[in-house]
Amino acid sequence: MNTPHPLPRPQVLAFDIFGTVVDWHTGIAREVQALRPEGPEVNGGEFALAWRAGYRPAMARVMSGELGWTLIDDLHRLILDGILPQFGLSDLTEAQKQHLNKAWHRLDPWPDVLAGLSRLKTRYTICTLSNGNIGLLTNMAKRAGLPWDCILSAEVFKAYKPDPATYLGVARVFDLAPAEVMLVAAHQDDLAAARACGLQTAYIERPTEMGAVHPKDVSPDPANTWHATDLLALADQLGC
Repeated sequence: MNTPHPLPRPQVLAFDIFGTVVDWHTGIAREVQALRPEGPEVNGGEFALAWRAGYRPAMARVMSGELGWTLIDDLHRLILDGILPQFGLSDLTEAQKQHLNKAWHRLDPWPDVLAGLSRLKTRYTICTLSNGNIGLLTNMAKRAGLPWDCILSAEVFKAYKPDPATYLGVARVFDLAPAEVMLVAAHQDDLAAARACGLQTAYIERPTEMGAVHPKDVSPDPANTWHATDLLALADQLGC
């Protein structure tokens, strides 16, 4: 457990979603494999990684001005159309493509998440801070029972993380100083960007985010305010 830093107790915990709260790799692999139950086998794990790998380059096209403001649902579809041929899925119908693209709305939370969020919610305001669009995050929360007090998205700020407008935007929404907001995430680069804006940070270990065959390094970074194995452990550390 981290030694508490001389910072004010945060009032709002803002959560990264993909990889931190929900297991995108397992969910996407399952969904693409379900499309071909009797056809040629698709490597669902590699498909999930390929789809996710297009995420940053697609957002970079928006941030550079090459594309106008684009929802993640629409970026996901651009990436999907680009990778289908390499996995032998060019013959999917439009309805199948649309259904598969919405797989990101149907991702399951990690096993600790519902109990962990419920505990954290007793003491803190909990919200999303995701590049996912509002519709996606709302559908995900409704399906999985995620008990958010508020859904905030890059869509609200018209900027994708790690743009400072996203992190500082949370503080503005709740009329707080940045140090009264804590980003909770499984990605050190996201946390570093939040710290640069004055937020507190909590790292959550998700060693199998990229799949069991591609384990992540989840070593602690002393720059984070807190480091926890999961959300239940974070709730323990924060006294919930």
